[in-house]
Amino acid sequence: MPDWSRDDRDSTVSTRLGSETMSELDIEHYRRRLLAEREQLSETKATQHEEAATVELDQSRTGRLSRMDALLGQAMAQEQERRADQELRRIATALARCDSGDYGFCVDCGEPIAPARLEADPAAELCIRCAEAREH
Repeated sequence: MPDWSRDDRDSTVSTRLGSETMSELDIEHYRRRLLAEREQLSETKATQHEEAATVELDQSRTGRLSRMDALLGQAMAQEQERRADQELRRIATALARCDSGDYGFCVDCGEPIAPARLEADPAAELCIRCAEAREH
């Protein structure tokens, strides 16, 4: 099987990923997963938005412990919302890479990302080697 460089790819050619290939069908599989994940995150974020709203500090209506619980709940909801926003940005970037033909290739080194890594995280933009290098 030929080893296609990034410049030689077109929409009808499969690209080589190690011993496996990434075809348009594979990219569509990941695109559908990314879109489903985006939809789920958007729905979850919409339901959590109310929990992240400002806590009313009317001391005549609630006790101190209840306000503390409400503030803790608010902080947790705000952090979940921040993480959802971050994941939505990762998904949008991955979808853009699908459209540009760069999906499945590491943004740092240009090498193919292992299919098992993409299965685990379809929004992955780094190969294992580059991801490990960034952590250290």
